[in-house]
Formats: sequence, C-alpha cells, structure tokens
Amino acid sequence: MHMSDRGLLALVRHEGIVPGPYLDVRNVWTFGIGHTAAAGPPDPARMPRGMPVVLDAGIREAFRLFRADLATYEAEVCRAVKVPLAPHEFDALVSFHYNTGAIAKATLTKALNAGNRVPAADAFLNWRRPASIILRREAERDLFRHGRYPGGTIPVWAVDRTGRVDFSRPVRRLTEAEALALLRPALAPQLSVPQSARDAPAGWLTRLVGFLFSLIRRV
Repeated sequence: MHMSDRGLLALVRHEGIVPGPYLDVRNVWTFGIGHTAAAGPPDPARMPRGMPVVLDAGIREAFRLFRADLATYEAEVCRAVKVPLAPHEFDALVSFHYNTGAIAKATLTKALNAGNRVPAADAFLNWRRPASIILRREAERDLFRHGRYPGGTIPVWAVDRTGRVDFSRPVRRLTEAEALALLRPALAPQLSVPQSARDAPAGWLTRLVGFLFSLIRRV
C-alpha cells in the first residue's frame, strides 16, 4: 500500500521543505523534507551548510531523498497494522510514523489492530511533544477519522549556515501540481522506431531521420 497524492502533499506540508541542512526542534540535523541520518545516507550533519547555489537543484534533491525515505516508512506501517485501511487512514498513519518512528509501539496501533478505530484516532494526541507538534497531531487525527486533507501552496524555507531556519517568509511557494511533479516524476516518453529501421543493414540512419521528420510534420 502506498500514500495517495493528497496524503503525500499533506505530509510534505507538515514536514516543510528546507533545501539545506538545519537543526530541528530536537536539535537534530535534518535536510529537505524531514530527512535525518536515521533514515540512511546522506547524513545532514555532513552536508554543505547553508542554502544551495541553485535553489531548484536543492528542492529536487529534497524531494528525491523524501521519495527514497518514504518507501521505508510505508513498508513499516504495512507490517505494523494488521487490519485493512482506507487510503486516508493509511496516509495519516504514515505521516505519524514519518514524524515519530513509533508505529510499531504506539497505543494507536494496538487499538487499531484490536478493531477500535475511535480510540486509535484519539491516541494520535498521545504524541504531543514538543507543543509545536500538536496542530500536526490534530490534523493527522482528523485525516484518519474523517479524511480531511489540507490544501494550499507548500512553502520552501531558507536556512543559514548555522542551521537556523528563517520562518518569517518563504523563499518560494510550490503549487500542488509542482509538488506532485517532484513527488511522482514522469518517465520521459520513449520513441518507438519502426522495425524496418531497426533491421535494415544499411541506410537505417536516413530512414530514422525521415521517420522523425514525418512525426514532426504531424504535430
């Protein structure tokens, strides 16, 4: 099972996008969209400090690492939860686990596996430290219980060389379409070459060029 597009966007909003190494609320070096050394390399503490020279490249790297990290968290939720889940329930649980790493031991998982969904939803709020995380826990609870997804643009924040994030004003705001293009990058379309061009022992290049020009004329 994998997160829905709306679930992915919600998780990115919760984590925020910082295209340089920063110190989170627990003083842990973090990069991009909540990537820490606990998720695997690279170790943000060893990455070049400050903002990237090319902002777009830093944002792309943040999403690349997020996609790689996410697969592990999705798999761990699938292993821990023994009952069928609706897409919005799975989205909420992965968001919770991505932030806490606690899906295997959380009370909410025990309640859910026992078939008690209401107590499971309420138990999201057991994980409410630091106080700044409470709004996220409430959003995850409401997503789990009611399927309520947040909306709007997604901010990109600046960070200085000491690891301090400037939350006063985002350096960019991604639309949902832009974020989804980075979350689910499309493969480049493959051009199909005619069999005659592939098999011809000679003159295949001429035939291929002619084939390409014929396609251009049709556009």
